Amino acid sequence: MWKNGNRALSYLAGAIEKAPDAGCKWRAEISRFLEKELGHAVFNPCLEESHVLTAEEFRHFREWKANDLPRFRRVVHKIIQTDISTLLNKVDYIICLWDEYVLHGGGTHGELTMAYWHEIPVYMVTRIPLAEMSSWIIGCTTRIFSDFDQLRNFLRNEFRDTKNNSEGSK
Repeated sequence: MWKNGNRALSYLAGAIEKAPDAGCKWRAEISRFLEKELGHAVFNPCLEESHVLTAEEFRHFREWKANDLPRFRRVVHKIIQTDISTLLNKVDYIICLWDEYVLHGGGTHGELTMAYWHEIPVYMVTRIPLAEMSSWIIGCTTRIFSDFDQLRNFLRNEFRDTKNNSEGSK
């Protein structure tokens, strides 16, 4: 049923680089819900960077953006490779927070486009009026919600039986 066997994997897409808390708070909150209530696994890019990069890369790569562009690119290529490879080969669906901070980045735009192209469902939460959003980005989504409560209610209904199935398959 799932790409990884008995447990769905959700990818948490949204701003990191320009978000005030690097996008960690919303990801931690929805992760608890997905893991505890639905029994789903989570790919949280905020946590994965530290596993993909060396300690030195993790500490310094953002400063290399201004003073060592070739080194910066090598590090960012590692992040892109891990994120896109995971998205295409392991992820069952994406949860995306589309806010004012994501507009200043590029990764989320690319992730949603790849998800659309590979028919991976994208469940987006945004308060930005649809008339102000990119048509391309809207076209990459499966469902759009105005808040996380609506998303959680949808996911409870959509994946109602998956927790029991994943627990029984262990």
